[in-house]
Amino acid sequence: MLTVRRSRLYTRWFSWYARRQFRRNFHSVRVAMPDEVIGMKREVPVIFYGNHAYWWDGFWSQLCTETYFKQNLYIIIELQQLVKYRFFTRLGAFSIDRSHPRSAMRTIEYASDCLSSVSRKQNALWIFPQGMIQHVDERPLRFFRGTAGIVSRVLEQCSGIYLVSVVSRIEYLEEQKPELFLSFHRPLFVRREDAHDRTQLTRAMEIETEAHLDDVKTDIVHRDLDAYSVLLRGKESVNRMFDRYRKSLKKV
Repeated sequence: MLTVRRSRLYTRWFSWYARRQFRRNFHSVRVAMPDEVIGMKREVPVIFYGNHAYWWDGFWSQLCTETYFKQNLYIIIELQQLVKYRFFTRLGAFSIDRSHPRSAMRTIEYASDCLSSVSRKQNALWIFPQGMIQHVDERPLRFFRGTAGIVSRVLEQCSGIYLVSVVSRIEYLEEQKPELFLSFHRPLFVRREDAHDRTQLTRAMEIETEAHLDDVKTDIVHRDLDAYSVLLRGKESVNRMFDRYRKSLKKV
């Protein structure tokens, strides 16, 4: 498996690069972030889990980490993808190969060790349990059980762990370029006695994510966006520049 080879210098460069790409490709990046997520206890590890609908998922997980959390970011990426984009290991990525059970088990052990390690920062794992990119409205959601396995192993060494549902949706609204919506749910604090049944925990995460995605879709359809703060705003769209030009002509 490919393991983390974290680089501060590379992380700083990638931060600049990711922001540049978001500004070039999106009208805005909007985030709904409950106060309870920001207020998580640093000594308790956290797993952010959610849907996997876009190529951008690895980019915005890094963006949110540096903007809101300042955590030790870890992210699991399929081996075939990480081999092609090996630079993600410099940001905290490591691989999983589900076609080989022993290799997948090593990944689960490695992930739990990363989350359980002593650190000045909170240890945070970002995982997309669908295992592959699927349409944002695909139902029912089906998650692999590896996340629940990581939770169980972490709880052998820690008294608790946070689980946070985070989902993404890209939509075209009134602008030429799309809008990226990110939504975080309040953390669920999981104790050892709460994580005995991995199948039940996996199903609970699937249900949580489905409901979360449906709520975000409803917010967008009804333009109920007060909970979403603009994290990044892209370059002005052509339609906006044209409208401004027309207004200037009327003043002449």
